Amino acid sequence: MFFWFSKILWFLVHPLNLLFIGICVIAICFYFRWNRTARAISYAMAIVCIAITTLPVGISVVQELENRFPANPNLPAQIDGIVILGGVLDAKITRARGRLSINDAVERISEVRALLEHSPEARVVFSGGSGNPLDQENKEAHVAPGAFMLFSIDPARVLFEDKSRNTFENANFTFDIIKPKMEENWVLITSAFHMPRSVGAFRKAGWRVIPYPVDFVTAGDIVFRPSFNFRGGISAFSRALHECLGLLFYWLTDRSESLFPAPGQ
Repeated sequence: MFFWFSKILWFLVHPLNLLFIGICVIAICFYFRWNRTARAISYAMAIVCIAITTLPVGISVVQELENRFPANPNLPAQIDGIVILGGVLDAKITRARGRLSINDAVERISEVRALLEHSPEARVVFSGGSGNPLDQENKEAHVAPGAFMLFSIDPARVLFEDKSRNTFENANFTFDIIKPKMEENWVLITSAFHMPRSVGAFRKAGWRVIPYPVDFVTAGDIVFRPSFNFRGGISAFSRALHECLGLLFYWLTDRSESLFPAPGQ
């Protein structure tokens, strides 16, 4: 139920969907000659679009999310295991085209190579089913072996978890499979902006993972100054809104141990 609710809610509050809904509402208002209402909605939408275009609100929030955990964490002498969260491959396109369809989060897999050089005997787990509620057939874990081969990592040494549909399920399903011991050192790899919510979910599941953020999209020291970039602004705002809503609802539904997980908690 939570999975479907989260997908429906995000569909309704996605900034571009809200923009489309607003345009439709304006058209309906003009059709029924509710001109004053149509103008009010138009002005409100214009103000919001100008704010998103000129003020770096979204990218500033993303930067705060990325800065929450160290970019270069201190690793123990021995790593017992590595958990990689999905979100790297498009399984449907990969199958349809017969070649890997990899997005810009590929560092989630490429960094495993360096960690295995640090601890060659570490266990490796890739957790990723399908986050599309209307397509549960094309699971990311089923096409992920090809991505590991691309970085000279033998897929035979990787455990692929294919049932999880979101971060909460990543944490719990993987925990149930691995059953890690309290004294073991497990590294969690995911995109930096997604790390706070991921850490909260994994801690709630019972893991004290070592956050290893990758796939940074900000320099970490962005100064809050006006610009003019609607495409970049709406993209950053959407990403920030999605993560902030995720943090809030995971906390409210007891799927995370805190509202904004931090190092050392």
